[in-house]
Amino acid sequence: MTDSVRDKLARSSEDALGKLAQDLLENPLVNGAISRAFEARERAVQAQEAAMGALNIPSAADIERLTRRLRSVSQRLEGIEDGVDRLDQRLQTPAIDERLAAIEGHLAALSAELGSLSSSLDARPAPQPREQERLEVDAKPKAKAKAKPARKKAKS
Repeated sequence: MTDSVRDKLARSSEDALGKLAQDLLENPLVNGAISRAFEARERAVQAQEAAMGALNIPSAADIERLTRRLRSVSQRLEGIEDGVDRLDQRLQTPAIDERLAAIEGHLAALSAELGSLSSSLDARPAPQPREQERLEVDAKPKAKAKAKPARKKAKS
């Protein structure tokens, strides 16, 4: 019994409150006051943002944008960290070490071969002994020009 009385009382009070709220909203005086209050609130928010902007203080919207941007940068950084970790794991595999050792062996062999080629290119053939030199038979010997004696300058 008490539950039904309580339920009836709750329903009737809800209905009464709903009717009161609807009557208040339909009242032009109350409706105008509410709309003016919302307009005043919006103007106050705009004035506050202008004042904070003049003082170079960030607004709540600025902080929210900064927070979203920071989250985006953080997610990108996590992606980069994951990529670096995967790359590090691939570089630590034994196959890479074996390939690097083989490459180093090939480089050492190429260095030795280049060294031997370089030394053979730098080596000049031994000069022929004077007895084996060819002399030109038909060539005319060149006459050596006589040097003129130097003149002495006269002292004045």
